Amino acid sequence: MQTLLIVEDEKMIRQGIKAMVQRSGVPVDNILECSNGEDAINLLSKTHVDVMFTDIRMQKMDGIELVRRVNEMNDKPLIVAISGYDDFTYAVEMLRNGVKEYLLKPVEREKIAEVLKKLNAELEVKNKEQSKDKELGLHQIRELIDESLDEEKKQLIINKYSTYFFDVPYQICIFKKDESSFLPDKQGTADQYGEIYFEDEDEGEVVIIKENVVKVFLNNEMEEKCAGLSCVHEGLAELSAAFYEASAMRKLAFIKGKTCVCGVDKIERANSNLIEKAKELLGTSERTKRVQLIGTDKTEDVIYRWKQLFKVLENGQIEIVEFSTEMGESLSQIIDVYRESVSDEDIKMMDTMRNIHNYESLDEYQNLFMDWLLNLNQRLGNRPDDSNIRQKIDQARQYIIANYNSDLNMAVVSNYVSMNYSLFSYSFKQYTGKNFVNYLKDIRIEKAKELLASSDLKIIEISQMVGYDNEKHFMKTFKAMCGVSPGEYRKNMN
Repeated sequence: MQTLLIVEDEKMIRQGIKAMVQRSGVPVDNILECSNGEDAINLLSKTHVDVMFTDIRMQKMDGIELVRRVNEMNDKPLIVAISGYDDFTYAVEMLRNGVKEYLLKPVEREKIAEVLKKLNAELEVKNKEQSKDKELGLHQIRELIDESLDEEKKQLIINKYSTYFFDVPYQICIFKKDESSFLPDKQGTADQYGEIYFEDEDEGEVVIIKENVVKVFLNNEMEEKCAGLSCVHEGLAELSAAFYEASAMRKLAFIKGKTCVCGVDKIERANSNLIEKAKELLGTSERTKRVQLIGTDKTEDVIYRWKQLFKVLENGQIEIVEFSTEMGESLSQIIDVYRESVSDEDIKMMDTMRNIHNYESLDEYQNLFMDWLLNLNQRLGNRPDDSNIRQKIDQARQYIIANYNSDLNMAVVSNYVSMNYSLFSYSFKQYTGKNFVNYLKDIRIEKAKELLASSDLKIIEISQMVGYDNEKHFMKTFKAMCGVSPGEYRKNMN
């Protein structure tokens, strides 16, 4: 039993009942006290109570009125009435209002123990039933986000499970599926942050978060993620609206490459002329041109035509659904046209790329897709000037080593060596065995290790010297790569 409430206007009697409860042999985590019915009602409106002992004759509000008011609440305790009057009328009135036991003063310790054991057994059965019911409810309430669900069934689900879920304001957060997620396996509760977690095949991971911990959740779990967050909602009836708000924000977050919050971030649509012009890229003719160029010696044209698709999505000229559909159609056509040349690994890669929600952001999706496309392009017959590309990659590596401590990114370096961004990304990985981000990270962490071992500089100074403005990000990266924190590494080296 978690919480028991004693409502009695005489302090000595309250303390006596409390002592008997504590010696009853029934474990009670928390025993609360109130001196009148009004205080008890205020407490019950804010706190869950399993069992309530109440006197009948009290100032301000008597026990009969208290029991009547309690019965109007959704979350009501099991009630035991205590009276110094051996009056059958009182007993009948209290039992009629759902009182479980009626005890006469002076209350005997054995009687208290007997009643508590009986009520505790009833609570255990009730809790088991509620746990089963709630588990079933987790499956049922997911249906509320289905737009095709008829109104009658929706209302039945809401009426049945409203007492179990969302008794406080909440927000829904949707983000990329992650095998190393902090959240429980599959469908279940997420106690630290919210009520419910589940995976949606189309959208990704979904968690309903209690509003009062949303900021903590975003700071602790969504750092560097592109998540979509709904507005604040209350109750099961608003679950569907919250889900579709979060879904829209997740799509926007995917495009913008940052976490987006409903009511703060907006989709900026291009003007009607640009939208109409972009529609041409979604037709059969343009799709065929893009696919047929693969494997030719026109590498720059291949890059330009495919990147146009990403550009019009980024500019708000097409919807994300249109982009996703077009990518799916294009990938299918690549398989049809180059069936004899694509490998099993290519097929697997294309299957993954059909669902854009498998990726954190548009940038990540674009980079991976263009790397794969240029690799396929090369295998199908195009052989760019290897010596010229190798020379440029060597030039890029020297530039990175000389400038690793500055605000460096792949766009800066590819411009420096005058190479197309996508071709540079693909070629850099081909020649170095690492992608640009990991290559730069390795250099910075190696330099940090040297400074930690050979100097007394503060960690924040070292993080800035190797190119990290954010000390927390530096420490997290260092530990992920070295297995220990910068401070621990320095201690070990000394």
